[in-house]
This record gives sequence, C-alpha cells and structure tokens, in this order.
Amino acid sequence: MNITFTMIKPETVKDKLTGNIISDIEMNGFTIKAIKKVHMTLEDAHKFYEIHKSQVWYEETCQMMSSGPVVAMLLESDSENIVSEFRELIGNTDPLKANFGTIRKKYGKSKGSNAIHASDSNENAQIEAKFFGLI
Repeated sequence: MNITFTMIKPETVKDKLTGNIISDIEMNGFTIKAIKKVHMTLEDAHKFYEIHKSQVWYEETCQMMSSGPVVAMLLESDSENIVSEFRELIGNTDPLKANFGTIRKKYGKSKGSNAIHASDSNENAQIEAKFFGLI
C-alpha cells in the first residue's frame, strides 16, 4: 500500500466539519490507516513547519495551527500516485481558486484558513506521519 499524510486544521475541527471531510476522503478511495486528534503547542507547530521558516506566512500559520486541536491522519490507497491524487482531491490552497467539489472549495474560508493540510511528497508524508506518531 502507498501512504500519504493529511491534517484537518483547527478552525475546521472547531466548525465541526471533521466528519464531512473524513467522509469525502473515504468516498474518494482513500483508507484511513491511522488517525489522531491532538492539540499542537506553538513549539510543535514551529517544528512541523520548520522547512517553511523563511516564508512570510510561517509565524501566522504556526499560531493558527496551535490554536486548537487538529486531526492528523495517515492515508493509504493502491495508487502509486497517492500524494498527487490526494492533493487533487483537496484542491488549491486558495479555496477561491480550488476546483468545484474539492475539500478546500467546500470547507475552506481563505488561503490562510483552507481547512486541510496534505503532504507534498512521499518523503514528507513519512516525515509528517512520524511527527504525529502515526507510523
């Protein structure tokens, strides 16, 4: 099986949309191999997003990601292209630019509040899933 990592963001958990997103994920052929609800500290968020430290949005994102619980998930499917296929399902980081029917189009509020995180490579999926103790 091939794996990827995803995380439902705090504002989306707070808005009680976790079940809707999990349903979308499963209905699109992905299986949840492991799941964990956790409240990241600011220090955790800084570690998780460390590779993006030079980005202008880094600190704001870390603040937001530590503002409440997230739902971290390890996903699997038969597809060798699981990372790109899952990123297609969630859509553009800007919900206004995301395709109709994508998770971010349906549940995202803005580019900074876009409902869900997804790994951008097989290597990062492993790193991110290990960060949350999912593998």
